[in-house]
Amino acid sequence: MTTQSPGDGSRTRRRPGRPQLGRLLPVGLLLATAVMVAGPPATAASPAPGAPDLGPNVTVFDPGMPVSEIQATLDAAHAAQVNNEMGTTRHAYLFKPGTYGTAEQPLQIKVGYYTEVAGLGASPTDVVINGKVEVYNRCLADGGTGNCLALVNFWRTLSNLSIKINAAGQDGCRASANFWAVSQAVSLRRLDVSGGTLSLMDYCTAGPQYASGGFIADSRLPSVTNGSQQQWLTRNSEVAGWSNAVWNQVFAGVVGAPDDAGFPAPPYTTLDTTPVSREKPYLYVDAGGKYQVRVPAARKGTRGITWADGLTPGRTLPLKDFFVARPSDSVQTINHHLARGKHLLLTPGVYDIARSIEVRRPDTVVLGLGHATLTAVHGSTPLEVADVPGVIVAGVTIDAGLQKSPVLLRVGKKHGNGKGSERNPTTLSDVYFRVGGPHVGKTEVALEVNSDNVLIDHTWVWRADHGVEGFTDTQRWNTNIGRTGAVINGDHVTATGLFVEHFQRYNTVWNGEGGTTILYQNELPYDPPTQADWMNGDVEGYAGYKVGDRVRTHNLYGAGVYVFNQNNPEIHTENGFEVPQTPGVRLHHIMTVNLSAGTIDHVVNGVGEAADMTKVGAPVYITDYPAP
Repeated sequence: MTTQSPGDGSRTRRRPGRPQLGRLLPVGLLLATAVMVAGPPATAASPAPGAPDLGPNVTVFDPGMPVSEIQATLDAAHAAQVNNEMGTTRHAYLFKPGTYGTAEQPLQIKVGYYTEVAGLGASPTDVVINGKVEVYNRCLADGGTGNCLALVNFWRTLSNLSIKINAAGQDGCRASANFWAVSQAVSLRRLDVSGGTLSLMDYCTAGPQYASGGFIADSRLPSVTNGSQQQWLTRNSEVAGWSNAVWNQVFAGVVGAPDDAGFPAPPYTTLDTTPVSREKPYLYVDAGGKYQVRVPAARKGTRGITWADGLTPGRTLPLKDFFVARPSDSVQTINHHLARGKHLLLTPGVYDIARSIEVRRPDTVVLGLGHATLTAVHGSTPLEVADVPGVIVAGVTIDAGLQKSPVLLRVGKKHGNGKGSERNPTTLSDVYFRVGGPHVGKTEVALEVNSDNVLIDHTWVWRADHGVEGFTDTQRWNTNIGRTGAVINGDHVTATGLFVEHFQRYNTVWNGEGGTTILYQNELPYDPPTQADWMNGDVEGYAGYKVGDRVRTHNLYGAGVYVFNQNNPEIHTENGFEVPQTPGVRLHHIMTVNLSAGTIDHVVNGVGEAADMTKVGAPVYITDYPAP
C-alpha cells in the first residue's frame, strides 16, 4: 500500500436548477471564510511487515506517525481531489487504532472526491481524531472564488472513528463547527462525534447555500445544524439535538430525533424504530494485528447504535477469506475466486467489466474500498447476484458504458423463485450508479431487484445532469440513455435512503408486494427537449415514484419529487407520485417542488396543487395519502 499522487482535476460546471440560498442562520454565525492551503505532496509508504497489500491506492496510518506527516499527506490528497469530480482517481485512507492529533496540533482533514476515510478499530472509539474531518462548499466560478455551493459534493465516505472536535488554528467561523457540506453518494457511518457542533452545511464560504445530502447511520452525534440541507436521512443513531430543515428530513430509529407532529412545519418525518436494518461491513485490525472484516447481522425494529455495549453483533471474516482484487484483475479471475467460495474485496480504482461479476453463493460479501468503480464494457451487466440469501454488496459504484446495458446491477433472476431470507436479507449498502458524467453512459435499467427480502441501505441512482462527455445539455437526452433508475420486482424489499434522479421514464417502479421506502429523493430529468419526448402514452410525463397497479401493500415515508425542466420550461408532468388506490398502499409525508422550470400538476394521483412557476422553491406537501 502506498500513497498515490491523484490525477488532474476534470472540467466541471455548476449543477443547475436549485436555489442557492438556504434558510438563513443567525447573523453571528455568518463570519469570514478561512483560507485553506494544501500542504506538500506525501512521500510513498510501504505496507508494514505482515500487513496485507491492499494496493497503491490505500494508505494506512499508524498513531506513531508524526501528525505533520499525516496532515501533509491528506492535504495533498484533498488539493488534488477537491475539484476532480469526474476523474478516475480513487483512494482510501485508513487509521489503525489509536489517537491522531493533539490539543496543540490537531489533525484537520478535508475530504475530496472519491475518498474514503475510515478507522480500523473494532469499535468507532478505537480510533480518535483530535481535530476535524470536513467538507466545505466548492467554488465553481471566478477562479475558485465564486458560485460556492455544496450541490455537487458527491462520492466520499467517512466511517468507524471518533472525532473530538478541535478547531485550534482556525478562524472564528471555521472554529464554530465541524462542517460536512455534502450531497448525494456520501455516507457517515459508525461515528462518535463530540466536543462541538456538526454542521451539515458550510455557512463560512459565501454564506448559507443549499446542499442536497445525505445519510447518517449507526452514529452518536452532538447537536447537528442541518441548515440548508434539502433532504437527509438519519438512521439508527443518537443525536444531542437537531436544528433547521428545508424540505425533507427523515429519522428512523434515532434517539433524540425531533418530533414530527407539526409536519410540514418543520418538515420532519420520524419513525421510532427502523423496520429492517443491517450495518455496512467494515475492515478492522484485531488485537493481534490481523486484518478482519466484521459483517453486522440484520436486525428488525431497532433503535440507536449497534456498538454501545461492545462489538457490533454479527460475524467476523478473516481477510484471507477474501480475494483482494485490483483493477488489473480480469472478471474471469474474480469469478474463479468467487466460485471457489472466496469473498471479494475491491481495492480502489476503476474496473472495466466486459462480462458480469457473478455472485452465486449465499452469504458472499463484496466490499469496495475508496469508491471502487465497475464500468460496463460492451453493454455488459457489471454485477449479477443470484437468488440466494445473505449476499452483501457494499461500497461499490457502478457506471454505464458507451454501449447500452440491459441493467447495471441485477439481484435475482427475473421471474425466478426469488424467495430470499427474511432473517438474512441480501443487502446493498452505499451502492451507487451513474449513467453519464465522466463519459457517455447507456442502460435500460440501473438497479433491478427480483429477489424477495432485499435491503437497500443508501443508494444514489443517477443519470447525469452534467458531466464532461463533450456535448451540450440539449444533446444529452439522446446520448446519455437511462430509461429507468430502479425496478423493484421482489416482495418485502426495504429501502432506507433511496435517491434516484433524472431517468427518462419512471425513475422508480415498485412492483413487489410489502415494500417499504424510508426517505425517497428524486429529480425528474432536466433535459426532455419537448413535451412529446416526455409522454407516457397520452399522459404528460412519468411520475418520479411509481407503485405498480397490482400492488396491494406498500409504505413510503418521507419523499420528494423535484422538477427543473431547463431545456423546455413549458413541459408538464401530471403527477409526482403514482400509486394504486387501495388502503394497503400508504404514503406518509410526501411533497413536490419546483426548482424554477417546468410544472408538476399534482402531488399524487391527481391530488395536490401544482408545483409550478408561481411556487419556485415552495414545496407542495401531502401529509398522508390516502387521507385518514
